[in-house]
Amino acid sequence: MAKSILITSVEGHSGKSLIALGVIDALSRATARVGVFRPVSRNDDGTDDVLEMLLARTDVGLDLAECIGVGYDALRADQEQALGRILERYRAVEAQCDAVVILGSDYTDVAGPAELGVNARIAANLGAPVLLVLNGREHLGHGDQLGITEARTPAQLAQIARLGVSELAQERAALAAVVVNRADPSAVDAIVDRVSTELSELDPIGAAATVPVWAIPEERTLVAPSVRGVLQALDGRMVRGDTALLDREVLDVVIAGMSMVNVLPRLLESSVVVIPADREDVLLATLLAQASGTFPSIAAIVLNGPFALPEQIERLLDGLGPTVPIIATDHGTYDTTVRVMNAPGRLSVDAPHRVDRALALFEQHVDVPRLIELLGVAHSDVVTPLMFQYELFDRARTERRTIVLPEGSDDRVLRAAGTVLQRGIADLVILGDPAAIRSRAQELGVDLTAARLVSPTDPTLVKRFAAEYARLRAHKGVTLAQAADTVTDVSYFGTLMVHLGLADGMVSGAAHTTAHTIRPAFEIIKTRPGVSVVSSVFLMSLADRVLVYGDCAVIPDPTSEQLADIAISSAATASAFGIEPRVAMLSYSTGDSGTGADVDKVRRATELVRERAPELPVEGPIQYDAAADAAVARAKLPGSSVAGRATVFVFPDLNTGNNTYKAVQRSAGAVAMGPVLQGLNKPINDLSRGALVEDIVNTIAITAIQAQEERA
Repeated sequence: MAKSILITSVEGHSGKSLIALGVIDALSRATARVGVFRPVSRNDDGTDDVLEMLLARTDVGLDLAECIGVGYDALRADQEQALGRILERYRAVEAQCDAVVILGSDYTDVAGPAELGVNARIAANLGAPVLLVLNGREHLGHGDQLGITEARTPAQLAQIARLGVSELAQERAALAAVVVNRADPSAVDAIVDRVSTELSELDPIGAAATVPVWAIPEERTLVAPSVRGVLQALDGRMVRGDTALLDREVLDVVIAGMSMVNVLPRLLESSVVVIPADREDVLLATLLAQASGTFPSIAAIVLNGPFALPEQIERLLDGLGPTVPIIATDHGTYDTTVRVMNAPGRLSVDAPHRVDRALALFEQHVDVPRLIELLGVAHSDVVTPLMFQYELFDRARTERRTIVLPEGSDDRVLRAAGTVLQRGIADLVILGDPAAIRSRAQELGVDLTAARLVSPTDPTLVKRFAAEYARLRAHKGVTLAQAADTVTDVSYFGTLMVHLGLADGMVSGAAHTTAHTIRPAFEIIKTRPGVSVVSSVFLMSLADRVLVYGDCAVIPDPTSEQLADIAISSAATASAFGIEPRVAMLSYSTGDSGTGADVDKVRRATELVRERAPELPVEGPIQYDAAADAAVARAKLPGSSVAGRATVFVFPDLNTGNNTYKAVQRSAGAVAMGPVLQGLNKPINDLSRGALVEDIVNTIAITAIQAQEERA
């Protein structure tokens, strides 16, 4: 039976989706199959944005419809029948999972005032303990004015906790933990102490005193609406602008109903500027202020009213290129302003930077190991791609290293940098024009305040790097003047930062070729003692384990000596990432069954590995099926300690390796992390030019771990 926990709150707008996200993240580190279930969904049409966002963080493969019990209409019509349906559908999800996070209802007016009792009753029937979420802020507004809130005191929250726990007890639901979300940042410790005391007084035998209480401080950017949310709240039309900026947070509203000279000093950072659609002068002045960089950076412009822009203005805007999003709506100024102010802020799959922020907050303020222990989830021997990713992040955090990113003009790199900084994976140096990087990051909603931004034309560093590069390449006739010209190239600049200890590793290649990325490393970093070649591996994260494939990216046709080097380096890389190395030297024949130059090359390489690393389990020549499948291994190579159990696969040439990793990636749905370069004195890693943000984040974590190994 799967372990489960039901997350519910005493009232609406508590941000329990953040808590659910954190719990899923925590459980996914320990077990392979974490599911999500929503007993009562707000939408009777089978859609649920929050559930969709949570499912995107799991690996089980459940679809949305499977994970919903009933809609509010069904619950209101016949609660007993609805409970039976919820239990039936929950059991179907539970059967496919090791742990299930159950998300309580959303507190709408259709469910009535006793909604906590309904959630408690569901928890009792499903046998799931409750994680009770308290809202650290009180909503003061009425009707549409839900955005007006104030912080609750520790005493107020303690009283709410008492009422909530009493309601749970009345329905015989077990309390697992209490989380105060959106807590006053200045009173987090006081809130935890006061609520904990209240729980202990509520239970004279002291059992409640063992219930953990955590508090997560208010983070304004998580509750602020995005430009996309404003667009939806207005039922508006995006008439112009950069769609990449739709996920930026909106922190203020500026009503631009006055003249241009009076509007400009009233512009606010990350604000939506509401402009009557017939005030073209104010529109142009606002766009000019945004482009100038001397005024606050706004999030979007809303043109309100049933007026089309004149053709001359449209032509003028055509020449400006990408701008902040410009949204058109037919609503009046008052209605537009109210809708913008009350647009909901929410976590979603469309805003990964918000998810990163939420997870970072959860990790900082909730005792994740205690939570896993509380739920009794045993650690699994299976390693899914998600589990391996969390393991990488945890390893990287243990001893933070500094990684340089030369491609500061690439949006993917900036987004990845934001994730890395939010999750505490590494410290970062980003190369490029600092002002341009800050401006673009702000537009993207990415927080890079913790990164060091460095210009590759910084005169002090250029002078230092040129002298060092000229010294290293003097035997090639490189002069100081030539060196000064060369080192302003971002790949050389970043590599020299690593060489001189200003960074521990480098990740590049999203916007540059592999040769451009690694050539400076060959010239400056060079190979480790005892290693003749630089090679690469891919960490292939399959459904239940992680394998190492080498070399799939660097050496086209390695010799026997080079293959031996690749095998030994790949085994060392495997060990660095917690994979027990058992090396298969691949060929088209197994054991003594085949002959020929290609087989002999692999046979000789295997002998060299055994001579140079006698402690390393290695088998070769061996076919892939005999290396990976225990049944085939028993038939083809009985008694081998590697056959059927290989974790490191060394391919005889680049043609075979590159095609095989791509075939496994596409056909088996494996996550290919890499190429990870090995054999260099310090870690430099290359990205595919089609790399996704997640790929860049993973590669930075891998590089940080390699840097830890270098210093060990």
